[in-house]
Amino acid sequence: MTTQQIRHKNKSIAALLAALGGGIGLHRFYLAGKHDKWAWLHAASLPVSLLVYGCFRDNQPFFSFAPLILSVLVGFLACLVIGTTPDDKWDAKYNPQSTRQTQTGWPIAMILVLTLAIGAGALIAVLARTMDLLLTGGLYG
Repeated sequence: MTTQQIRHKNKSIAALLAALGGGIGLHRFYLAGKHDKWAWLHAASLPVSLLVYGCFRDNQPFFSFAPLILSVLVGFLACLVIGTTPDDKWDAKYNPQSTRQTQTGWPIAMILVLTLAIGAGALIAVLARTMDLLLTGGLYG
């Protein structure tokens, strides 16, 4: 491959994909391509959740969508890991043959702040709903 054909993996784009589409593995497909088994595991969480929900409609939907919920939370965590990776380590791992160097600026900081706020809120909501369902049988909602 020539240097013109080598794709430079942008850290800000990878973090944004992890924050917005991490639940279905968009960031993994961007970084590793279609041969990444973890990307397919993320992508499978949506159809598996829909299948479980379709087969067990009388059960609590929250538990039916647990694979997708877990995958989304892992996507938020992946965004934080991607965003806090130093630029030189990022280039060594994802852009070893690229002539460009990664220089992240304020967009990654904004992505990380929003992801941390939304991800922490989502984690607290998942824990609260789980405890409500397990301990009170869904008495509070």
